[in-house]
Formats: sequence, structure tokens, C-alpha cells
Amino acid sequence: MPLHEQVAGALRRAIAEGEAKPGERLPPARDLATVLGVNANTVFRALRALRDEGLVEFRRGRGVTVTGAAPERSAIVDKARELVELARRYGYGLDEVEQIMRQAGQGA
Repeated sequence: MPLHEQVAGALRRAIAEGEAKPGERLPPARDLATVLGVNANTVFRALRALRDEGLVEFRRGRGVTVTGAAPERSAIVDKARELVELARRYGYGLDEVEQIMRQAGQGA
């Protein structure tokens, strides 16, 4: 997965888990880059992706602010439910689904 997508993912998670709340300003991109150990351009690219998703907005003179929109953590829950439903249809139990998920995660 490209580095800017990893950074965007980390920021999405922080927003989803309430570490960065709506209306709150994010640290400057250069500071985030230093903390994450990446180039500032990587952070800028991640922030632009989040802006395009409606999760953050760029405000002139006020930096990057988290919007009221929350990332779709529920999308992950929905997909998990779909997986469980499909697995049950094919006769797999939750333990087997968990094992399959662990194996898939190791290959990623």
C-alpha cells in the first residue's frame, strides 16, 4: 500500500476513534510528517485525499480542520457482516472465518 494511503488510513482511524474530533485543527502537515517519519509531501497528499472524502477541510490561515463527517467505520462492520453471512451460507463457523481472516492478513 502506498505510503500516502497508509498515512491517510492512520488519520481516518484517528478521526473514527475520536482522537481528532469535528471542528478540531490537525497539527501542521510538517509536524505530522516529522512524527510519522515521512516526507511532508506524503502527508499533504494524504490530507488532500481526506479533503476529497469530506473528512477534513483546508481553511486559509487556520490550517486543516476535521469536519463533522465521520469515516465510514460502519462500512467495515457491514463488510464483516457480509463475510459472516456468506461464510455461514457455505457452512463455515466463526472460528473458521477468524482463521481465514488471520491467514489473509498475513498475506497482505
